[in-house]
Amino acid sequence: MEAEKNGPQPGRLHTRMKVLWKAITIYVFHSMRSHEFLRILASAVIGGAVGLIVDLLRWLVHWLHRIDFSLPPGELLSTGIGQDTLRVLIVPAFGGLILGILALLIRRFHTREIVDPIEANALYGGRMSLLDSIRLTFDTLVSNAAGASLGMEAGYSQLGAGIFSTLAQKFQLRRADHRVFVTAGAGAAIAAAYNAPLAGLFYGFELILSGYLPHALGQVAAAVISATLVQRAIGHTQPLFAAVGSMPLDNLSYVLFGLLGLFAAGIGILAMKAVTSTENLLRGAHVPTWLRPVLGGLALSAIAYFFPQVLGSGHGAIEYHFQEHIAMLPLAGLLVAKLLASAVSVGSGFRGGLFSSSLFLGAVFGALFANVAMFFIPDLATAYDAFLIVGMGSVAAAIVGAPLTMVFLVLESTGNAPITAATLVGVIIAVTITRVFFGFSFSTWRFHVRGKGLRGAYDIGWIADMTVSSLMRTDPKVVPLSMTLRELRVAFPPGSAKYAFTHDAEGHYTGSFDLAVIYESQYDEVADFVIAADLVGPKTACLLPMENVRSALVRFEETRQEALPVLAAGADPRVIGYLTEAYALRRYTEEMERRRNAELGQRDLFSLK
Repeated sequence: MEAEKNGPQPGRLHTRMKVLWKAITIYVFHSMRSHEFLRILASAVIGGAVGLIVDLLRWLVHWLHRIDFSLPPGELLSTGIGQDTLRVLIVPAFGGLILGILALLIRRFHTREIVDPIEANALYGGRMSLLDSIRLTFDTLVSNAAGASLGMEAGYSQLGAGIFSTLAQKFQLRRADHRVFVTAGAGAAIAAAYNAPLAGLFYGFELILSGYLPHALGQVAAAVISATLVQRAIGHTQPLFAAVGSMPLDNLSYVLFGLLGLFAAGIGILAMKAVTSTENLLRGAHVPTWLRPVLGGLALSAIAYFFPQVLGSGHGAIEYHFQEHIAMLPLAGLLVAKLLASAVSVGSGFRGGLFSSSLFLGAVFGALFANVAMFFIPDLATAYDAFLIVGMGSVAAAIVGAPLTMVFLVLESTGNAPITAATLVGVIIAVTITRVFFGFSFSTWRFHVRGKGLRGAYDIGWIADMTVSSLMRTDPKVVPLSMTLRELRVAFPPGSAKYAFTHDAEGHYTGSFDLAVIYESQYDEVADFVIAADLVGPKTACLLPMENVRSALVRFEETRQEALPVLAAGADPRVIGYLTEAYALRRYTEEMERRRNAELGQRDLFSLK
């Protein structure tokens, strides 16, 4: 009694607080599905956290580089200055060995492939595994610490998207909102990595969402701005590269930038094919998967011995080439060396992305192009930096497949409108040539090599979910071939059914016919002698339960049939249902409309009211 007078006991108060917290959590999670403002607020908070994580990972990579390669204070690995030669020859292979052993151990317990943000948005409604994302980020960290000629951007975007996806699952967001959250996470990571919110925003729209959606703008923008502000609060206020001095650009310069974009497309295509060639070479030599990074590390060391700037992502090397003008022949050698080093790194199993590597490739190519152009037109020396910048944007756009991302990265890094316009010229030509003559960016090329026909992050996963088994009618009229016409008339009164399917003595599908034919007057006098086998036409194609609706519609178009039977399995030809073309087409159209409404944030996109 005394305890009740003095107030609630600590245990009861703790229980009540837990109940209150749970109620608030449930309310917030439920409201998140319905209120866009709450999703924008959540995106800003989580985006800031992603910015912090990116900064931590970047610091960790630089620290590991200093330890692994004995770098002087303040130097980046890719500048090629102060590296310990012995470590250059040892560390990449040792890092490859660690990576190979880790992959071997993980494969024993976890055989599932890691789903990246593009694949998640295309096939799985934005669902990603946070554990898998952490694992890929760790592999990327090990690869970068070993000096692989790749960037951390793949790890950054994977982890950022994985965090956002996991919280979207906790919030139980709708499929369309889930995909937006994944876009926001990847965009925030890139914005933090380059201190470039517009580049991060368009990276999300171009690559992770494959399109601009008005209702996604607030959430993605909140995430990328928050991540960038966190970076700037930490002290990272400098852009990736800075264009210094005046760079007068005349009409001839723009013509040359267009020509640069044309060759940049070739560099991009060559880089992507070189990765696949490396993989095919190692696979054809029957090298064990765990040993491939070791061989890749040895090859990388051999290249880096002569061209040390190929190690790492290339950020330091980019700045170096803005400050130092290198002669034509060394530039050509470095271009080939970086291309080979990147292809060997990816093809042998090191983890990482080609975002920053493609920027460095482009900078070297731009410098080489400028040297060649200045040989004929010396006055172009004043626009030397412009060629580097346009080369960066053009080659990176050809490889990464995000043209506006590269244009805005240049704008945010230089603040120079004429240079941005010049980059736009090169980027447009490079991307167009790559699309017409190759048809892939690096990410979609990787899907193509793996046998997945993805051309981007367009949401096609729902098509796979809409299977024949979910659409078919499960009450097929199946009759034996020996059934007489009179028996058929008794079994199926007029209007009771439209189609009948026949089976043989073993119950296997043999054909179909329209039940309306059994009531034709020409059969009245021979109703006891005509059997179902006499009514069946040529055996038509059939469907299987796990086929998707697109496959079914193609089958209808090929056979020109109104209805097709559904068999139990390819090896079990029993009729278990049937599907009509009209119903499949209607359901497909309805689902497309619903998905489009959800993407645009509209309820009645096609309403006439």
